[in-house]
Amino acid sequence: MTRRQWVLLSYRLPREPSTPRITVWRQLERLGAARLGDGLVGLPADARTREQFDWLATGIRQADGTATVWLGAPATREDEDAIIDGLRTARAAEYDAILDKAATAAGAADDERTRALRRLREDLRKVVRRDFFPPPQRDQAHAAVEALVEPATRRR
Repeated sequence: MTRRQWVLLSYRLPREPSTPRITVWRQLERLGAARLGDGLVGLPADARTREQFDWLATGIRQADGTATVWLGAPATREDEDAIIDGLRTARAAEYDAILDKAATAAGAADDERTRALRRLREDLRKVVRRDFFPPPQRDQAHAAVEALVEPATRRR
């Protein structure tokens, strides 16, 4: 099987001020990037991930850092599988948190359950956007969140 292409961002930022480093860290978390080493992150390559890393690199350079965007592939299937497993595990933990919140909301009053439904749908949307290798929890989380609609619907 042919390995997929990855977009990589190699970067370095000065220690002070810390705000740009925190901003980059948060953006990488939002994107769901795999941390491959100090100052090296990666995502499966597509137009969106490439553009995101290009934007990040520009911001890093503007903050007096250095950044290079690369395209490449791990040398072995085992290396790629390890990266994929790490990404899948990270998303599974996020889906597990949504499942826990949905379980708690299921026993709540209608108005609280409705608010939780809105929040959890937004949380799901954010996680799905960075979920390149869906774990089984993805479908479970969707089902649990949408199940919050059912009790109110049945009472009408």
